[in-house]
Amino acid sequence: MRTGFGIARVLFAALGIAAIVTQFASSVATIANKGGSVGAFVVNFFSFFTIDSNVLAAVVLLIGAFFAFARTGDDPEWFTVLRAVATTYMATTGIVYNLLLRNIALPQGQTVQWSNEVLHVVIPVYLVLDWFFAPGRTPLRNNALWWIVGFPIVWAVYTLIRGPFAGDPVTGVMPWYPYPFLNPATSRNGYLSVSFYVILIAVVILVVGFGVVWISRRWPGRRDARASGTQVSTE
Repeated sequence: MRTGFGIARVLFAALGIAAIVTQFASSVATIANKGGSVGAFVVNFFSFFTIDSNVLAAVVLLIGAFFAFARTGDDPEWFTVLRAVATTYMATTGIVYNLLLRNIALPQGQTVQWSNEVLHVVIPVYLVLDWFFAPGRTPLRNNALWWIVGFPIVWAVYTLIRGPFAGDPVTGVMPWYPYPFLNPATSRNGYLSVSFYVILIAVVILVVGFGVVWISRRWPGRRDARASGTQVSTE
């Protein structure tokens, strides 16, 4: 089973990387042809939570593949925490995309449809399945939630502070935000609407993160921890 998941992790990591690179290359070509700023685009591109989460997911899958091929016991706790972080972010990406962004064109240039689906649907689904069924996962304490919520808080602060000073790489129009619901200039109730969506996404991340941590202690993967004598704490 471990070898099978190792192979699957390599394949899905490669698919995710291919989707990121393809979207990046397509957007760079589009912006260059329009005489836009490629440098500004690069910063904007990596300001998307989706892109950051998928980069993390690819790294986690490749590390996980290594452990699947090289180890026979439980994974190190730090890696289980990292898996939990990536799983939470990707599940949140899938939920937010399908609820709020499914029919909205992304602003970084011409969207590559298959890449869009891979990054917002395929990889999130696989990360969740991997969390449920891949062996080696160790039980996590509830304080792992601090690691899960850390980056989204930093990302939200960064996005809201940078937004008014960032511009579209082609038109130069300011402000620029990675997602339309974060732009107070175009939101119906300005910062009130933005605050609502920020709080909503924060709640989703917390709920999903808590579920991910809870599953680590309740799903059959816990048997690995029992066999290795790992102590489980709910503190």
